[in-house]
Amino acid sequence: MTNTRFLDRRSPPHIVTLVAIAGLSALTMNIFLPSLPSMAKDLGVSYGTIQILISGYIAVTALIQIVIGPLSDRFGRRPTVIGSLVILLLATLVCMVATDIYTLVAARMLQTAVVTGIVLSRAIVRDMVPMEEAASMIGYVTMGMTIVPMIGPTIGGVLGDAFGWRANFAALLVLGTLVLALVAVDLGETNHNRSASFSAQFKAWPGLLASPQFWGYTAVVTFTSGAFFAFLGGAPFVGATLMEMSPSTLGLQFIFIAAGYMVGNYLSGRYARRFGTFAMMLAGTIMLIAGTVLPILFLLAGASSALAFFGPQVIVGFGNGLTLPSANAGVVSVKPHLAGSASGLSGAIAMGGGAATSVYASAILSVETGAMPLLLVMLACGVLAIAALLFLHYADKSDSWRDDER
Repeated sequence: MTNTRFLDRRSPPHIVTLVAIAGLSALTMNIFLPSLPSMAKDLGVSYGTIQILISGYIAVTALIQIVIGPLSDRFGRRPTVIGSLVILLLATLVCMVATDIYTLVAARMLQTAVVTGIVLSRAIVRDMVPMEEAASMIGYVTMGMTIVPMIGPTIGGVLGDAFGWRANFAALLVLGTLVLALVAVDLGETNHNRSASFSAQFKAWPGLLASPQFWGYTAVVTFTSGAFFAFLGGAPFVGATLMEMSPSTLGLQFIFIAAGYMVGNYLSGRYARRFGTFAMMLAGTIMLIAGTVLPILFLLAGASSALAFFGPQVIVGFGNGLTLPSANAGVVSVKPHLAGSASGLSGAIAMGGGAATSVYASAILSVETGAMPLLLVMLACGVLAIAALLFLHYADKSDSWRDDER
């Protein structure tokens, strides 16, 4: 592993900096979730309309990730991260003072630039270490990152109760400024084999897109994270409307899934090198399915409390934490010289799928249906993730047979 010196931009970034840029990206997505109902009321729109701040954000994030990877492969990781943070700060300022839904949505879409933190933290890790070690390091980065969004909805709910929903964006503005300062003094460039041009990158894409392994790993990421995005889309309705929770109380419920995610990432960081990436992904997807089946059984048995719905989400988060570091390490290791592009393209596909599941999960929920449709969508994502793993296993075996024949 390349030696790092904290607060020295001439060396690769410290893990603290990678956690900060990835954590800010996650926090930007979820800090105001408990305030969504009050935002809708304040701006005079329906919950379905205000929910575009989540589903639209995920969709635009998917699109810009296609650009982020090639930008960082061409111009470097450092300038791409710094530029994205500047855009985030400007957009957040507009969100904070917006007085109509149109301005708020437009500024919110610009905030998607911050997803650079998640995309490039993975590419930076792959620049620094080989695949198995990358899975472990990505696990530690994501574990540390998860601490930030784990408490984000809780803090956002408290801020919303005390000062109104605009305080959430004020908090993002302050934190974004601090992260930008940290990046400026610590994030040394790690991409020392930059592509000659964008056209050269895109000419290399067919080889990436023709790889069954790339699609296998990407499918695992897409369906595993799809369960989480479905939860993001539907949980505010379940908590605020069906269970009549206040923003601060609803915010506390997000700790379950985030805490499980953090523990899963810790175990992934510790054991990925020992047991291998496939074993970690298989264990994680099985846990994801278990975490969705349990609340379904509770509902069928007549248990409709907040604990019966939100409590088992700790298992869903745990499964995601086991699976995603290894799947993402696989994505950026298929073609290491295109790590940024692979991370961005895979992330775009995963976010596109996430946007679809988020919109669908929120659209099919109603007072009459209860929470069951959301849980069924999450279960379907887990089953599809298992199918993707089986495809990946078959693709890997086929490649090894071809290598033996050669």
